Amino acid sequence: MTQVIKTPYYLIDKSKLLRNMEKIAYVREHSGAKALLALKCFATWSVFDLMSQYMDGTTSSSLNEVKLGKLKFGGETHAYSVAYADDEIEEVLAHSDKVIFNSVGQLERFSDASARHVRGLRLNPGVSSSEFLIADPSRPFSRLGEWDADKVATVIDRISGFMIHNNCENSDFALFDQMLCEIEDKFGSLLEQPQINWVSLGGGIHFTGDDYPLDQFCARLKAFAERYGVQVFLEPGEASITMSTSLEVTVLDTLYNGKQLAIVDSSIEAHMLDLLIYRESAKMAPNEGELEYMVCGKSCLAGDIFGEFKFERELKVGDRLSFIDAAGYTMVKKNWFNGVKMPAIAVRELDGTVTTVKEFTFDDFVNSLS
Repeated sequence: MTQVIKTPYYLIDKSKLLRNMEKIAYVREHSGAKALLALKCFATWSVFDLMSQYMDGTTSSSLNEVKLGKLKFGGETHAYSVAYADDEIEEVLAHSDKVIFNSVGQLERFSDASARHVRGLRLNPGVSSSEFLIADPSRPFSRLGEWDADKVATVIDRISGFMIHNNCENSDFALFDQMLCEIEDKFGSLLEQPQINWVSLGGGIHFTGDDYPLDQFCARLKAFAERYGVQVFLEPGEASITMSTSLEVTVLDTLYNGKQLAIVDSSIEAHMLDLLIYRESAKMAPNEGELEYMVCGKSCLAGDIFGEFKFERELKVGDRLSFIDAAGYTMVKKNWFNGVKMPAIAVRELDGTVTTVKEFTFDDFVNSLS
């Protein structure tokens, strides 16, 4: 008997997650690259039991993520932050296998503390695939990494690797290849140094998507690794969990104000914030029929709108709707705006059974404040 779960809730389907994991395993096997889950995109540790069988570890953007990766995922743990505070660095080092500094200044500041640790530095090649200025690591005046090869050369004896993250939702292999060539042209003198033995190419490469040329991708990664004598790391976030999760909601009200409107028991600002930031529509399945509705959230924000979708019949109060591809940068950003009920988290196991793994209560709302 299928469990009936009260909406709203995120539903992670392990069979769909497994498809991504198998493609990651293929890339690992045929390219020699290692894969680290980017916790900034997805950190729901209830499914780490499956993911950790196909990935090498985690990469982080904060002390909390470093600790979560070490304690809940295992494997190799990379620690990166735009800036570490003095009272963080000891714990960061204690929970990581590699520490990656964002700047030469940070490397020098914590040089003594990290002297016995594997250290890396973030490079900024000045090119990226981002279509959004807010997400573009190579935007003008970017604070994300060092761009001057000569400056980096002065501290090359203190590091053994680099992190370069300049792909953003990049499903175009030719563009990836082109930008990697530009990286080699700009930073080749650094990559060729004998003490450099690992390079992370970051995340944002949509290699688990349909029709991505995996064999070409693997060959390019392998050639890069062999040319410079380095272990390549990838940091798939969205690529790890794409199309694996839905946000399940219920219609609470319908009305007409020039368009047919349906209000659901969720909120884009509270539960799918990334879509609001980038002004994108949610995805729904199915999305076909003669009738069109604008599906709206229940918060007081006027622009709390999931998008416009097609239906085969009139929507009524109590109807269940499903927003697909709802894992990346959503669950990690969910918040208590308006005190809207926080979605529960449920997992569909490989045998088809569905289990609620987390529910949020009024006490959680209270304890998030003071």
